[in-house]
This record gives sequence, C-alpha cells and structure tokens, in this order.
Amino acid sequence: MEVIEQVSTLRAIVTALRCGGKRIGFVPTMGALHEGHLQLLRASARENDVTICSVFVNPTQFNNASDYNLYPRTLEQDISLLQTVSCDYLFAPNAEEVYPQQSVLQFSFGALEAVMEGAHRPGHFNGVATIVSKLFHIVQPHKAYFGQKDLQQVAIVRQLVQTLSFDLELVCHPTVREADGLAMSSRNKRLNATQRQLAPQLYKALKMAKRDLQQKSVTAIKSEVAHYLTQVDELELEYFEIVDPLTLQPLHDVSGQEEVALCIAAFVGEVRLIDNMVVNLKED
Repeated sequence: MEVIEQVSTLRAIVTALRCGGKRIGFVPTMGALHEGHLQLLRASARENDVTICSVFVNPTQFNNASDYNLYPRTLEQDISLLQTVSCDYLFAPNAEEVYPQQSVLQFSFGALEAVMEGAHRPGHFNGVATIVSKLFHIVQPHKAYFGQKDLQQVAIVRQLVQTLSFDLELVCHPTVREADGLAMSSRNKRLNATQRQLAPQLYKALKMAKRDLQQKSVTAIKSEVAHYLTQVDELELEYFEIVDPLTLQPLHDVSGQEEVALCIAAFVGEVRLIDNMVVNLKED
C-alpha cells in the first residue's frame, strides 16, 4: 500500500489508473478505523481493480472546535489495518493541502438538512458536501462506499452526486455493530469504561421502538424512548425521530409506509453518538 499526502501525486496516479482501464473504489474516512470501515474496504476490493482510502479529519464539518480537537487520530494504527484489507492507496493529506485557501462555497440541501443532524449541527452538511466534492474530484472513483450508520450523510451525498452529476455509483453498506449492539464508530474510542457500558442503550431504545411500531402511535413511541433513556445516568438524548427513509422527514403516522427509519442521537458523557435502524413494515 502506498501512502500519499499530496493532491498532485494522487491526481497523477488516478489519471494513469483510469487511462489503463482500471476501476477505482473509494472509501472516504476520518480515520480511527474500525471493522465497519474494513467491511467497506473489503467490498471495494472485491468489486474494483484498485481501492483508495482517505483519512482526513475534515475541519469544515465540525461546528464545535473541541469536538474537532478531541476527534481520535490514530494514523499509524489505521495504516496497519489498511494493509490487511487489500487497500492499494491511502490518501492522508493535511488540512493545508486540502484547503489551500478558506472555502467560501455554500451548499443548500433544502428540507433534507433541516432535520436531525442538520438542525442540531448548523453548517455540518455544508462541510461534508465540500470535502466529499473535493475528494470525488481528486479520486474520480467509479464506486464510493459509505456506511448506513451515517444515514443522513448518505442521503446528503446521494443528493450531491445527483445534483452535480458525479459519474460514480454510491454504495451504502449496513451498520456494523459490536456484540452488545453498539454501532461501531470512531467516537467510541473516546468513551471511558463506564460510558462504554451505557452506550448500547441507544440500540436497545431503537429495538424497543421497532417492536412497538405497529402497535403504538408515533407520539407514544417517542415519549417512551425519551422516558427510557432519561433513566440512564450520563446519557442525554438529543433527538429521536421516526422518519421516511428516503426524504428523512419526520412521520406523524406510519400507516401506509412500507419502510421507516428510526434515528437517534445522544450524548454519553461528553461523547455524541448517533445510530439508526431502517425497518421494513411489511416484513418486520
């Protein structure tokens, strides 16, 4: 595996690969890699001739300076993991390489960014769209791989790809979980031992909501989830929503829906975690 830090170097490699008829798979990450990332990389290795991974903690998508500074950075460990999954190139630039001048572009995703993550993290998706656009232009992948844990981010990127006519296929893989149900996340590394024991309560709340979807009203389910989590020490619910899985707009009634998405965000201590579950009402 070759580690690349300069945009110009990667552009030259990508140009040569494409001229040689190679298909490129791309997995963008912010590092602190875990099994969820590795599953995306394995899928890329199976489905493409060449796999490129990026590790870049993107400053423009953080609306909290402390969160950015505390985000885990484990590049040496990441490199070791990447060498186990047939990754061909790692793009690991610094911020000055990616943003030689301050970005002033503004993206708007309408109703899609007015809910959940967009409502609670102003400017977050503008930063996501900026870095993803830059990376897609640099890497020029045939396929780009994302995880379902960041469901709203996937929806934003899908709209970005469609609107800007990026010539690539967006691939979304299911959330990978720990044995106790906790969604794998780089932020989990920030949990202390006590908080790590509490964090799976988010998944338990999702399962509780799923169980009640066809028996109780949306209002009742949301109230029960909120009450359940208020009883967990060191856990503060930020939002729990039942939404349309494509538009991500809140639903007030699930009757007539084939699928719904259950989405949750909460602080466990000072660590903010998100999770979701897409439920097929015709099957579940």
